Amino acid sequence: MVVSLPRVTDATPDEATDGRQDGLLDLFGLLAYAELVAFFRLSGDAALAPSLAEKAELAGMAVAEFGHFTLLRDRIASLNVRPEQAMLPFMAALDAFHARTEPSDWLEGLVKAYVGDGIAADFYRAIAELIDAPSRELVLSVLADTGHAEFVTARVRAATRADPALAGRLALWARRLVGEALAQAHRVAAERPPLARLLAGGTGHPQGDIGRMFARLTDAHEERMAALGLAGWEKPDGEGAAD
Repeated sequence: MVVSLPRVTDATPDEATDGRQDGLLDLFGLLAYAELVAFFRLSGDAALAPSLAEKAELAGMAVAEFGHFTLLRDRIASLNVRPEQAMLPFMAALDAFHARTEPSDWLEGLVKAYVGDGIAADFYRAIAELIDAPSRELVLSVLADTGHAEFVTARVRAATRADPALAGRLALWARRLVGEALAQAHRVAAERPPLARLLAGGTGHPQGDIGRMFARLTDAHEERMAALGLAGWEKPDGEGAAD
């Protein structure tokens, strides 16, 4: 899926400052809604977990995600903007992504959280490299791993060791997730000019920056697949080599 990003023209210093502020609000609003949805989804995963210990672990992670949401909500409010106003432009894109990638079971839900959310987090971290230090610190703090990566990889690896046939199905699911996540990132960047300007450093055309960023996201995805033990299992016929 190829999406043409909006052309961003040169701006005056005042316009550039306003543009960066709008871009930061977009980033905070996008992240805030993503963290709120992560809280809901982890709470749902906790309800489906097969053991009481796993339910408790996931519930704790959900609480941590809600804490991240409150940090972003408070930061948005400090800029004299209503948090719901900042989040609203991103609801359609994120809700559509989750509707298209509804897991069919608990394991698919775990892979979605690790692969899909991982790509989104890499996207946000890449943007954070381009913003001021205090804002970058906030973004990185809310993206800090709450223990979910280790939790997911241990359980997916255990499940595929017990039933090797699962590996092919989960690998194909992860492949679908990465395509949907990258399409979502394209859509968000294309539909929000302030965010596009932030990606471009305030001026110019961000297409090249987006291309390089997406190459990095793909590399990180391959590392996650290896961590899950699913590298080499993405063949359409479900055949592949386990590590």
